[in-house]
Amino acid sequence: MAEKIEMPKLSDTMEEGVIAKWNVKEGDKVESGDVIAEVETDKATMEVEVFDAGTILKILVDEGDAVPLGGAMAIVGEEGEDITGLLEENGEKESGKEEQKKEKEAKKEKSESKGSSGDFDPILGDVNGKDSSSKTGGTSGTAPSTQSDENGRIKASPLARKMAEDKGIDLSSVSGSGPEGRIIKKDIEEYKESAGTVAAEAPSYASEESEEVKISQMRKAIARRLSESKFSSPHFYETIDIDMEAAMKARASLNEVSEVKISFNDIIVKACAHALRRHPDVNSSWMDDVIRRHGDVNVAVAVAIDEGLMTPVINHCDKKNLRQISSETRELAELARNRKLQPEQMEGSTFTISNLGMFGIEEFTAIINPPNACILAVGAIRDVPVVKNGEVVPGKRMKVTLSSDHRIVDGAKAAQFLNTVRQMLENPLSMLL
Repeated sequence: MAEKIEMPKLSDTMEEGVIAKWNVKEGDKVESGDVIAEVETDKATMEVEVFDAGTILKILVDEGDAVPLGGAMAIVGEEGEDITGLLEENGEKESGKEEQKKEKEAKKEKSESKGSSGDFDPILGDVNGKDSSSKTGGTSGTAPSTQSDENGRIKASPLARKMAEDKGIDLSSVSGSGPEGRIIKKDIEEYKESAGTVAAEAPSYASEESEEVKISQMRKAIARRLSESKFSSPHFYETIDIDMEAAMKARASLNEVSEVKISFNDIIVKACAHALRRHPDVNSSWMDDVIRRHGDVNVAVAVAIDEGLMTPVINHCDKKNLRQISSETRELAELARNRKLQPEQMEGSTFTISNLGMFGIEEFTAIINPPNACILAVGAIRDVPVVKNGEVVPGKRMKVTLSSDHRIVDGAKAAQFLNTVRQMLENPLSMLL
């Protein structure tokens, strides 16, 4: 018996999925468990399996189309089976949507026609888009003459005066088309000198065509989550400057003996993990009626990809060594760039780190990744002059900025956390204790 293949729920926050790729075509035979499509969700691109063996009798949506949860994607059944009933059932829903769309468009047209009453608005002019010169003292077919005020001063807008001055145009030779013959910007732009030559004008450029880019599921999710965070969590920011010379030397020494190369970000993750254990308020979440202090230290690391941003999570960071953190970070980052992360690999974070130092960004502020209390924005390591023992010497400095949710963390606690991070990075051996 023919069955509809419906859009499954592939993540907790998923409301719809976009067909990224069909792995089958109509007429293909499939077995239970075969991957028939790749679906883009708000978190990742996931594979959709078929439960029933049979033949793909009909593909109902194209690649790039969005399908709501439970919506029909395709029909599977026995070859030659009559699927008219299923198609009609699906078609009725689609036609219902079309009718709603047409209804909405009709209402919009009706609304627009009501707005075109022919009234003259003092700001907008004629709402029908007709020439309003007849309402402003001009005669039909002729340009209105220039008017002067009671002091004999030619009536012109400030912008028109400035433009005339820049172009060297005598206002007395310009006919005004504004109210009561007032000279406006358009009159200066269209002015022609009496000799028939065109007044000097700024060079004109052909307009480039704008492009409308379809919003991906990931972009929608980023927009929704970060908008909610920014408007619901009262953010405040604190920045601290860290001496990175000791951390740089420690990293160089570690990489001489370690098979897995340690990055500066790995060291920062480890320093934050220690600091989070010491400052539990920063490792917390706002739960409306309670503040949840997390028992685990799970750090999300922001990874930039072409479509947006992903935040894979390194669990139990405080219990892992630098080699483990480095290996796991590289593996998760690679999965993120290939859009192969599973939802569970992006869930459960208690703190987030966003590092733009590799792009030369010295300092920035980040939006908190809900439900975290804080996010750390990491800048580039800079060569700066510093004073040591009364002498100016070359130094290595890095700025980090902590964005905190003021409902959970106060300024002093955020400052204490940052000072602990600085202490760890300026004395890397302390992370081993």
